[in-house]
Amino acid sequence: MPARDGHLWLLPEAAADAFAARHGGPGLLGPEERTRLARLRGEGARRRFLGGRVLARYALSARSGRPLGGWRVRTAPDGRPEPEPSADGLRFNLSHTDGMVACLVTSGRGCGVDVEPAVAGAAAVRHLPRWFAAAERAAVDAAPAADRPARVAAYWVLKEAYLKAVGTGLRRELAGFSFTPPESRPIRVTDPARPAAENAAWHFELLHPAPGFVLAAAVQDGRGGRIHRTLIAP
Repeated sequence: MPARDGHLWLLPEAAADAFAARHGGPGLLGPEERTRLARLRGEGARRRFLGGRVLARYALSARSGRPLGGWRVRTAPDGRPEPEPSADGLRFNLSHTDGMVACLVTSGRGCGVDVEPAVAGAAAVRHLPRWFAAAERAAVDAAPAADRPARVAAYWVLKEAYLKAVGTGLRRELAGFSFTPPESRPIRVTDPARPAAENAAWHFELLHPAPGFVLAAAVQDGRGGRIHRTLIAP
């Protein structure tokens, strides 16, 4: 796979239990991950966490050829999970919401992924845009009322995927950078904290991996590449 490409793996939650059991389940996890898993409340939260961590190893092994049991995952100082040992500079990022788990793998490039319900809730539509950049707020306001929930959700996943890729997460203000409208192709980011050439080199994809979901994938220095997709069948 070309270095600029990423690979997006999608695991429906309905398939997560069987997938995790088939590929090693909790036995693959390191001590820190087992502690986190034990602290989670709710069967769904535990299912999505375990499914995501097994999926990450599966995706890393598919890219590198290493066995699933050969990976350990550490939490980097910025909070991102990182693979150990590193293999060809592989990076990954995880996201999950009720019903779907996603893992994006890249080689030598920062990456971020976020998956959410395709339609933002009424409270989010009312309050979330106030934290967006001015151009994004204007784009939400200009959309027909029926389209605003989907537009808010699209901006949200783009912003979160980008912040996860750069390693700041939601510690950074959402209004500090902006995206072109979600329907634009290619989608571009304007981040005053970074050089214009670096902004232009980002590759973003916005897609609906299954009915009811919207997902954004971000790859640093990924211009000219593509993001391959694999859906794990239930």
